[in-house]
Amino acid sequence: MSNRWPGKYVIGLTGNIATGKSVVRKMLEHLGAFTIDADAFAHQAMAKGGPAYAAVVKTFGEWLLTPEGEINRAYLAKIVFAEPVALAKLEAILHPFVGQAIDILLKRSKAPVAVIEAIKLIESGLAKECDALWVVNVPAPVQEARLIEKRKLSEAEAAMRIAAQPPQADKLKAASMVIDNSGTFEDTWTQVQAAFGRITPPAGAPAAEAPAPAAAPAVPGAKEVKVRRGKPGDANAIAAFIKQVTRGQRSLTRADVMAAFGDKAYMLADYDGQLGAIAGWKVENLVARVDEFYIAATTPLEQVASPLIDAVENAARELQCEAALVFVPTPLAQSAAQALSGLEYAPQVLEKLGVAAWKEAAKESMPPDTALLFKKLREDRVLKPI
Repeated sequence: MSNRWPGKYVIGLTGNIATGKSVVRKMLEHLGAFTIDADAFAHQAMAKGGPAYAAVVKTFGEWLLTPEGEINRAYLAKIVFAEPVALAKLEAILHPFVGQAIDILLKRSKAPVAVIEAIKLIESGLAKECDALWVVNVPAPVQEARLIEKRKLSEAEAAMRIAAQPPQADKLKAASMVIDNSGTFEDTWTQVQAAFGRITPPAGAPAAEAPAPAAAPAVPGAKEVKVRRGKPGDANAIAAFIKQVTRGQRSLTRADVMAAFGDKAYMLADYDGQLGAIAGWKVENLVARVDEFYIAATTPLEQVASPLIDAVENAARELQCEAALVFVPTPLAQSAAQALSGLEYAPQVLEKLGVAAWKEAAKESMPPDTALLFKKLREDRVLKPI
């Protein structure tokens, strides 16, 4: 077991760009591991006011700044991926802050299994601190196609990004576990489940997920609400429910929901023994975002909203989130705010979110025709502004 983080079995998760590391990390999160996206911390560290901001601007120039004073990461990427010396300088600035954040989070976490996802896990020396090295792999043409499709890069830009990284073959040679992510979500999920099942963490089996709270009847005669975390086995039920409550405007297949599990989780609320509401949520950069909220016409919002979001919040706290964003359909905004007022969620506008990472999370995740409810979950931030 890790000497640096005693009491934890630490998986180092790596693979070159567009291999699907984050999908595998999310799968491990579904299985109960505490997970860290180290590369996302690098973005936070150089956000305006972040601990690395001044050094990055001094090294690469103020011309990188947007009118709002943020570092334009797209411009910076063109420099560092074209010039290895520039990339090395950037990494020398960012890695100490990222390493410090990882150390704090792992020491605070109570989960016996932890995952550190980082593209430079081996090169930074962090892999030596881990108990196992998992490498996610896809053929190079798949990498290039994903970069073009998902990041809207040209063929030349995609090829440059791939060429700027150490050979994937070197990572594969060092791996204790290789996950082939070139097939379907279910193919990858099967591999991850099997590999995770062979782990023996220090305290025995991975800690069981705490049951989501069941809401006591709000008034005499009210029906029982039970909240549970959705699993890939619930994919058919989730797809059918979303199609039903949207009256076919969102017609998902089981495969669609399974693919979504690579990006997010679902919390399900059973009302009077039937599925009554669903919250789709994800965690990135220590910010929890509920970006899907569906409720049946026969389910009272005031009875299910609070226990459903409370369960999401409890799970987010286990992942050490610093803030929670809840996006609700605009017609439900007022009633949802009232239903969640007991949990201290309040209406907020994106422009008034004070922390750059929170604002960026809202910009990335806010669906159209929704209103934002906000709650700060922690006062102490890992990457403190300076």
